[in-house]
Amino acid sequence: MGEEGLRKRKGEDRGREDTQSVRSHGPQTTNLQKQAKLFLFPLCGICMIVGTIIGSGIFVSPKSVLANVEAVGPCLTIWAACGVLATLGALCFAELGTMITKSGGEYPYLMEAFGPIPAFLFSWTSLLVTKPSSFAIICLSFAEYASAPFYPGCDPPQAVIKCLAAAAIVVITIVNSLSVKLGSYLQNFLTAAKMIIVTIIIVSGIVLLAQGKTENFKDSFKDTKISVSSISLAFYNGLWAYDGWNQLNYITEELKNPYRNLPLSIIIGIPLVTVCYVLINISYFTVMTSTELLQSQAVAVTFGDRVLYPASWIVPLFVAFSTIGSANGTCFTAGRLVYVAGREGHMLKLLSYISVKRLTPAPAIIFYGAIAIIYVIPGDIETLINYFSFAVWIFYGLTVLGLIVMRFTRKQLERPIRVPIIIPVIVTLVSIVLVLAPIISAPELPYLYCALFILSGLIVYALFVHFKFSWAQKISNPITMHLQMLLEVVPAEEVA
Repeated sequence: MGEEGLRKRKGEDRGREDTQSVRSHGPQTTNLQKQAKLFLFPLCGICMIVGTIIGSGIFVSPKSVLANVEAVGPCLTIWAACGVLATLGALCFAELGTMITKSGGEYPYLMEAFGPIPAFLFSWTSLLVTKPSSFAIICLSFAEYASAPFYPGCDPPQAVIKCLAAAAIVVITIVNSLSVKLGSYLQNFLTAAKMIIVTIIIVSGIVLLAQGKTENFKDSFKDTKISVSSISLAFYNGLWAYDGWNQLNYITEELKNPYRNLPLSIIIGIPLVTVCYVLINISYFTVMTSTELLQSQAVAVTFGDRVLYPASWIVPLFVAFSTIGSANGTCFTAGRLVYVAGREGHMLKLLSYISVKRLTPAPAIIFYGAIAIIYVIPGDIETLINYFSFAVWIFYGLTVLGLIVMRFTRKQLERPIRVPIIIPVIVTLVSIVLVLAPIISAPELPYLYCALFILSGLIVYALFVHFKFSWAQKISNPITMHLQMLLEVVPAEEVA
């Protein structure tokens, strides 16, 4: 190719980049889009958001919010406020997602706004701590509810719970490795199943309210515990139940017409979840006082025992559906983060390969599932999950800050969606409060350990990404070759 041809090709590449028609690295976007026809309509995007957010949290741990404010009125207010914050954050991510239409959630946004180091630290923390541990905990919750009917009157053995959780991880990993459509169809089915139990609880609560069961709502703001630390910790617990509001941004490349479907899915999906959460909590309070709710180990089960009587077995069954649906949605989206990080050279190159037959990022999904199984093995990973929000809100805040920064440093980028600047400013300030509040109110060493682990990614980045020592390549190349043949995967460009 002559110099004229090279100049012409470079000009075409720059033109494609400037117009933002395809902000990705090669034809793998086209391949994934061809296989992801399930996203033709925003309905599937809404199902992904609702299915990922509504997991085990709203069914088993609303008492965490109540414990920090100690009254019904502030508790319901916190649940609604968490939904508003999640919606504002998701709208910021909608602008980012339509401005930079790459899969991987926060990763490509941090890369564009601040460069490779913050993006690497995000992938380092997410891939090895927050997302696989969250996946593991959700599956452990599923295992507890699924095994409970077989051990009436006592707690199921830990060995049974762990084996069942590991089996759930394996099944979900296989399903999402085999087919994009299969994973999404499973997600849609499980979302429908969990909405059944949500509907049952909400309708039951409305019926009880109509019958006059309102005594627990009298003087609902009496004895309220109000302080900056208590409200911040209540938000922490509430936002844990809302976690997943940004999951659709992890599969932006697989959305058809993301400029329309991404914000539409967010605007419908998250407020729908917020309404459901508030109504579910109202239903809980129709049959339980604040004291009884705080003493309950599984609030939804207690509600079912008091309201559904002989049909109370429906609750653990559908809670199991809910948790497995949340785990499936998390796996479906987080596998794309591993894929994008591998594609950028921030993880093993093998993780950016796709299956020749299935056209799915199978190595990335398998890697994610394997790490999650490791977190199932230890006896106690709850301490790590308690500081999950501390880690993720560092990067949520940094990502939204990147949106503000790019308003000034990337003015040339096309923005099909442009949120008022006050929204990212509010989300950034709230993120700062959420990160600092637990440290100030209850300083503990695990927060320091979490921060040190995040910063340790700088050493890994310097050794294996920036300098790229030859000895590391000599070790990884034959491993990559053998795994490539075993998994039947190739670089995306080769299946274009």
